[in-house]
Amino acid sequence: MPPRIALVTCRPRPDVSEDRDLPVLVRALREAGAGADAVFWDDDGVDWGAYDLAVIRSTWDYSWRAAEFLDWAGRCGAATRLANPAAVVRWNADKRYLGDLAAAGVPVVPTRYVTPGDTPGLPGGHEFVVKPTSGAGARFAARYAPHEHGTALRQLARMHADGLTAMVQPYVRAIDTGGERALQFYGGRLLHASRKGAVLTSGTPYDQRKVAHPGLEPWTPTPAELSVAERALAAVPDAAGLLYARVDLVDGDDGLPQVMELELVEPNLFLSVHPGSVAPVTEAILAAAGTA
Repeated sequence: MPPRIALVTCRPRPDVSEDRDLPVLVRALREAGAGADAVFWDDDGVDWGAYDLAVIRSTWDYSWRAAEFLDWAGRCGAATRLANPAAVVRWNADKRYLGDLAAAGVPVVPTRYVTPGDTPGLPGGHEFVVKPTSGAGARFAARYAPHEHGTALRQLARMHADGLTAMVQPYVRAIDTGGERALQFYGGRLLHASRKGAVLTSGTPYDQRKVAHPGLEPWTPTPAELSVAERALAAVPDAAGLLYARVDLVDGDDGLPQVMELELVEPNLFLSVHPGSVAPVTEAILAAAGTA
């Protein structure tokens, strides 16, 4: 009997991007003989146990409903095999994981966390970024000059009123010239890499929608970038259970790569930029479903 595979997504809404990879993967899996469906994660009528594998693809509204989404991941993971596993999703859904990576010796962008009730203590000598620990698509993220503390404090107040914990990071200046590199892994191996330009521009309000992947283009990772990415993945709890991962890297002031983000929940695969990756992604999903 062909395997049944759920590619898990979210309902369309104006403030969430369209997953252009989704129909491509559904078609590729069906052509390979699998029963593949695109399924909304919050559809109460879905019998997750009827699937051999559920792959989180583009649940890009989850940061608005993090508690509800994590509860779903636990229930789905109890009913069938979930990729990535619910425990990994829970760990990665809160960007305080950057502290875990730093403790494991992985170079990361220096980060301070400001929970509701904390004294902000914003930087005074350089540009900085404020964003939530649970977010996607640069939602509630903004870049500030040292003299813009008043605006940054208003953003923090708004986030704290919504119950969000904030991250404060130095603005990594090398993004403006070298961009941000995204290394995609699938089925335990490097799939492809991409580079994009800076997302946060000076003066853009935190509550304004941003272009999440400006100037996206193929990229050949350097040995140093591969090394940092592999160290980051090795530090993930239960890393052996990963089906997919995206490691976003930037260059620090020393010119060496450091982790900006480790995306283990619902990374955009950028298959339109890397059409040759459709086949290996399909093969890896089939293997995870136990059919290859």
